[in-house]
Amino acid sequence: MEYNKLEVWIESRKLVNSLYDSSKLFPKEELFGLTNQMRRAAISIPSNIAEGCGRQTSKDTLHFLHIARGSLYELETQYYLALDQKYIAENEFNKAFEQMQICKKLLNGFINYFKNKI
Repeated sequence: MEYNKLEVWIESRKLVNSLYDSSKLFPKEELFGLTNQMRRAAISIPSNIAEGCGRQTSKDTLHFLHIARGSLYELETQYYLALDQKYIAENEFNKAFEQMQICKKLLNGFINYFKNKI
């Protein structure tokens, strides 16, 4: 399976890129705090989708898709925290939130596809 052709992987990559753009404006003292945490969570999403696609069994694939989904929820919470701290504007948050909803929908569909294969 070519993971880099999957819509779920492509959309999660867009999420990573938009986070990197907006987190460049976070305070420098957050570089090793929230900025780093958000970047790691975001990177984990497409990375675990790709790793899951490289696994031999549907059960193994599901494991990594669940990790990706967990990272997506973690990132969503961190976006709320960034908004609370006024590191991002509300319109920036809304744009990211919309992209996260797209990723959730696609990822849940992909998870259900592999659940049905087991």
